[in-house]
Amino acid sequence: MNLFTRGASPRRSAPPTAAQSPVGSPASRAAGHPDPALAALTGDWMIDPAHSRIGFSVRHALVTTVRGAFTEYRSRLHFDGRDPARSRAEILLSTASVDTGVEQRDAHLAGRDFLNAAAYPQMRFTSTAVRLAAPDVYLMTGDLTIKDITRPVDLELTYIGHVVDPFGYERAGFDGTTTIDRSRWGLTYDARLAEGGAMVSEKVRLQFDIAAIRTPAAG
Repeated sequence: MNLFTRGASPRRSAPPTAAQSPVGSPASRAAGHPDPALAALTGDWMIDPAHSRIGFSVRHALVTTVRGAFTEYRSRLHFDGRDPARSRAEILLSTASVDTGVEQRDAHLAGRDFLNAAAYPQMRFTSTAVRLAAPDVYLMTGDLTIKDITRPVDLELTYIGHVVDPFGYERAGFDGTTTIDRSRWGLTYDARLAEGGAMVSEKVRLQFDIAAIRTPAAG
């Protein structure tokens, strides 16, 4: 699968016939069935890096939380509003782009104790199944690969809405989250505090704040 480049600029597509406002509402459909209005969103999309965040948070030294994000990535998304099971996603991230706002900490995270970006320059998420869990809530199962170790994860995604912006671009918003045990992907750094607790928790929360832009159909 060819991924769209991070800097690619999608062409404008014809505005949909629906109003330029979020479509559908939870009250308008039964749980477990997709909103028929979402059929208009069926097609290919890409994440807009300027308005999205693929981040994480982890407990540090027992009493604080460190938050960061990956700033360089490529993506390919397909959303099927009629049949969510036919939806799919692939995101390829640069491990060296980790950014917590502290240069020394970023270098440590990209180094051999954690992501080892020199040996493993990329991490990948590829969806394997999607289902509607509740109105506007999708459960996406996928394979997460870090340091050449691939394990399944479940990602809960909430549909935020759909608009056509003033420049004619179709945009859709999703928020997602999941929690992983970093040790299962070979991230086994285990410095201990004097009190006996872990300096860095093994539990890492991954957060996806996604603003997607529709991409033109192939051909």
